[in-house]
Amino acid sequence: MQFSTYDLHCHSNMSDGELCPEELVRRAKRNGVEVLSLTDHDTLAGLELAAATAVQEGIELVPGIELSCQWNGHTIHVLGLNFSLEHSSLWDAQVYQTKVRETRSEIIAERLQKKGMPDVLGLARKNAKSGVPGRPHFAQAMVEMELVKNHQEAFKKFLGSGKIGDVKSGWPELAEVIQWITLAGGCAVLAHPRKYSMSLTKLRALIEEFRGCGGQGIEVVMSGQKQGEIGLLSDLCHRFEMAASVGSDFHSTRFPWADLGRVAKLPSTVTPIWELWG
Repeated sequence: MQFSTYDLHCHSNMSDGELCPEELVRRAKRNGVEVLSLTDHDTLAGLELAAATAVQEGIELVPGIELSCQWNGHTIHVLGLNFSLEHSSLWDAQVYQTKVRETRSEIIAERLQKKGMPDVLGLARKNAKSGVPGRPHFAQAMVEMELVKNHQEAFKKFLGSGKIGDVKSGWPELAEVIQWITLAGGCAVLAHPRKYSMSLTKLRALIEEFRGCGGQGIEVVMSGQKQGEIGLLSDLCHRFEMAASVGSDFHSTRFPWADLGRVAKLPSTVTPIWELWG
């Protein structure tokens, strides 16, 4: 496989990733990435550190963020790429999303306690670099407190989709999140479209509304895809006149199949999202 030199979806320890922004950029460089976007969940906190290291390493860093929102009862993730950090829109969004995440973490902790667990919120906060824990931080706290054997057990029993720790309420609507990105001059990209456990008919409806709200791209190539998915998503790009993006969704060195830059190149039949940047 010829790997992509673009990786426009990854996470540092400023959200739920393992590596600090500086280490992440250096690893991307070693893996052959030439253009990187750090897209931490609902925060811009790592971009300044990543940008300084990118200059040292001779790698291009594209401003990025991954924003959570809701659409028809589904939690959807939207990547904001190549926006202006001088515009207030995404800084305001960061404040809003942080409040949502704080409330969400408190609800998760309360639900776990009602199931007979001790209070894990304090340790989960300590594990979160930003101080606002997500489910991976709760999982780590549960492992450290010997409540579960590993992260997989934590998600399987308590934190995974449909479990007591899966709190979906509170996220803004899809249209609002796309507006935050476009106001800052960025491109809104639908992240990992096949991970939402929805039918193809519903996915088409999501993409149609996404485009109608100002979304410009679909993540076509990513880690861990099933056979045929790149072709399917490429076809959806053509059908809805959308650009295509590529990203590893890197979180941790524990998952080598989702390492930085270890994804295929975009098919030549689609328009790369970076061609919209001029």
